[in-house]
Amino acid sequence: MGSGHYFWAIFYFASLCSASLANNAKINFREKEKKVLDQILGAGKYDARIRPSGINGTDGPAIVRINLFVRSIMTISDIKMEYSVQLTFREQWTDERLKFDDIQGRLKYLTLTEANRVWMPDLFFSNEKEGHFHNIIMPNVYIRIFPNGSVLYSIRISLTLACPMNLKLYPLDRQICSLRMASYGWTTNDLVFLWKEGDPVQVVKNLHLPRFTLEKFLTDYCNSKTNTGEYSCLKVDLLFKREFSYYLIQIYIPCCMLVIVSWVSFWLDQGAVPARVSLGVTTLLTMATQTSGINASLPPVSYTKAIDVWTGVCLTFVFGALLEFALVNYASRSDMHKENMKKKRRDLEQASLDAASDLLDTDSNATFAMKPLVRHPGDPLALEKRLQCEVHMQAPKRPNCCKTWLSKFPTRSKRIDVISRITFPLVFALFNLVYWSTYLFREEEDE
Repeated sequence: MGSGHYFWAIFYFASLCSASLANNAKINFREKEKKVLDQILGAGKYDARIRPSGINGTDGPAIVRINLFVRSIMTISDIKMEYSVQLTFREQWTDERLKFDDIQGRLKYLTLTEANRVWMPDLFFSNEKEGHFHNIIMPNVYIRIFPNGSVLYSIRISLTLACPMNLKLYPLDRQICSLRMASYGWTTNDLVFLWKEGDPVQVVKNLHLPRFTLEKFLTDYCNSKTNTGEYSCLKVDLLFKREFSYYLIQIYIPCCMLVIVSWVSFWLDQGAVPARVSLGVTTLLTMATQTSGINASLPPVSYTKAIDVWTGVCLTFVFGALLEFALVNYASRSDMHKENMKKKRRDLEQASLDAASDLLDTDSNATFAMKPLVRHPGDPLALEKRLQCEVHMQAPKRPNCCKTWLSKFPTRSKRIDVISRITFPLVFALFNLVYWSTYLFREEEDE
């Protein structure tokens, strides 16, 4: 029994000692971290103006590996040809001057928040228009220094970047917007940027854009040569596809409806001048307003866009319907004039017949010399008359269905309306077939 109590007392005392040593080690660990920072970044020991050496301590260029995390894409502007993006930007390189003892793996890395304490690559975004850091609640930036001298720099930034667009297929287009990063002062002899191996660019999963869909993204290199040397450059190409459903509902269907409404005038009576004029002018002005509103949301480019072809043809159809009424009105007045002339001519013939009958009634006792109506067979005059009175029979012509159908409408104005009822929809349907076939086929070629 005495030996057992003695054993448990020794065990309890050993546990207290180990706990005390652990607490002391934890406190000493934080103190050791401060000592390491003072040791590697102390005055006269580290100069942030000097770049790190190359691979394995050589005089080659410093290698900086880049990776990005795209947090959100706020807007893509067609007028300004730019887009706004928020991302987490990371750089990683090795600086052998920052190596330290990790205390048998207890000190995994050192953390800094002041970028000016260590050497930093002079990277800049070459197609940047505007940009800002995030400082709420604290500056969203950190620097980690690992025991082997590896440095990880991470920062959250928001950028507005230029995105030159080709709008020939708008709104059936795809746009490629780039994010370019390059060295400002160090040439490739001193500094080289490389994409981090594995997955250099990551995009948030629930990324939603109002009028675009991010189809894919590609990483590439874009080194540039100037008269001062060659500079390292990286780029990310973001491929955006424009969502067509918005434009189908807001532009294409309303334009089709306006064109069809303009055809209603073909079914109105040709005498309803106020109704047909007001309908034609209203649809024309509405179509013009729609066209100007579309152009106001786009930059003034020198080439023709797909939407310009659509609105231009629709405006032409509406204007053609208005001109058709002008032609119908002219033809109607011409038909009325001809009808009045025929009526006057019939009245004159009737008046002349009445005058002749009056003369016959007054001179009923007059005698007329009657010439014989029958001549002898040898009479040359009789033979000549007989030759003139011969009837030449011809083969009957096949009836023309179009002429037969148009003959049901006696006036030219009515015929113009009837022909327009068929011609306008057929031509518009043919235009739709050609339009969609052409631009959808060109879109597939661009893919």
